[in-house]
Amino acid sequence: MSDGSLFWVIGGEFGSMNFHKLVEGSAQVKGPFKTRQEAEECWKQVSEENRHRGSVRFSIVEEPRR
Repeated sequence: MSDGSLFWVIGGEFGSMNFHKLVEGSAQVKGPFKTRQEAEECWKQVSEENRHRGSVRFSIVEEPRR
């Protein structure tokens, strides 16, 4: 449970294995999710769908309550 924070799953395909710059047009944003658990479920699904692509990475980001 969160204190009102929102959670997002963000990522996409990166141009190199140092994961510094996304390939143009590959960015994906999923959410917002009200709980970290919901975001983790989304992250697991999108990561599994792309696991055969080594240059694709997703992260969970928390947007703090304002």
